[in-house]
Amino acid sequence: MSVRFLLAAVMVLLSALAAEAQQAAAPSTATAPASTPTFVSPASAGPAGAASPAKASADASPRQPVTRVTSGNGSLPNEGGQLYREYDISPYTARITTTKRPEQAIVDWILRETGYETWHSDPLAILSAGPRTLRVYHTPQVQSAVGEIVDRFNSTDSEAQAFSLRVITVDSPNWRVRVQRLLSPVPVQTPGAQAWLLEKEAAAVLLTELRRRSDYREHNSPQLLVNNGQPTVVSATRGRNYVRDVKIRADAWPGFEPETAIVDEGFTLEFTPLLSLDGKTVDAAIRCDIDQVERMVPVTLNVPTTVAPRQSTKIEVPQMVHVRFHERFRWQADRILVVGMGIVPVPVPSDPKSIVPGLPLPITSGPPRADLLLLVESRGKAAPQTPQVTNGNASPAGYYRAR
Repeated sequence: MSVRFLLAAVMVLLSALAAEAQQAAAPSTATAPASTPTFVSPASAGPAGAASPAKASADASPRQPVTRVTSGNGSLPNEGGQLYREYDISPYTARITTTKRPEQAIVDWILRETGYETWHSDPLAILSAGPRTLRVYHTPQVQSAVGEIVDRFNSTDSEAQAFSLRVITVDSPNWRVRVQRLLSPVPVQTPGAQAWLLEKEAAAVLLTELRRRSDYREHNSPQLLVNNGQPTVVSATRGRNYVRDVKIRADAWPGFEPETAIVDEGFTLEFTPLLSLDGKTVDAAIRCDIDQVERMVPVTLNVPTTVAPRQSTKIEVPQMVHVRFHERFRWQADRILVVGMGIVPVPVPSDPKSIVPGLPLPITSGPPRADLLLLVESRGKAAPQTPQVTNGNASPAGYYRAR
């Protein structure tokens, strides 16, 4: 009993000492300053007082990828027998000063010749061009095709070529009746389009017959200086202003403000030739875009105000027509290529004229249409000219407004 009593007394004593220690520490805890709350200033807070982006990004866990990614085995796949080659393209890029990145033209022609899918499917392929070097990783067959294209660019015999590029329209397609026997058709993929090859004597007869017509129009300067492989753009466009929408403004009379916009109409023709090594054959990519505003469709909008509750105004919606032509041709350099794009909107925009003088509104039967012809002739190597440096990657070597 004595031992149990002694242990009980010790336990009571320890409990009393512990209670005494807690009571002694309580005042110091109570008087200790509370932790300062953190406030987010409105400038650093996001919507509805959200935390700053830096703190949110720190707290957010990193995104877990869905796709399985590996580093491979440390070497490029070679199941197709691919070879790595570096081609020196500095002989070409050094003499082209009309664009900042002339090497892009080489890449574009390689893709045209070999096909886009050749470089974006099996086997693994690499095509990379710098100012002086073209790097290629592909099969021996593709390397052979790439080498031939690079040689055509590096050849000094085709540095700069003079081409006659005529954009012609006639109102009626019956010009074919008198010159049908002179035309030699070539295949065209674009629906409604035609193409022919002519001897130079036959082309002279064709131009003579066309110029006799009262509906003959020529829309550009025919003499162009083209760097081999580089695109040249012939363009004639204008902007038409119209009221696209209205903005309600209670602080201004009459309570709204018209919102204007500009729509471009006209034509843009891009011509990119590439001569063969012997200069006897021309490969050319021709792209033509025509945009025409057929008419402006009016729409009446109600814009009531307290002063004028029945107020209304008109906006306009453009009724557009677009023609897109993109073909590649190959022909003998001593012949002339004629491309007929069919009856299309007149490529050079012009203001309609009134049939009866003095009338404020034109009397027309509809938007103008015409048979569009493109005549391309190689004039051989041209004398060097002082080029103008442009900012684009594939900037035009010549830019002509409509006459």
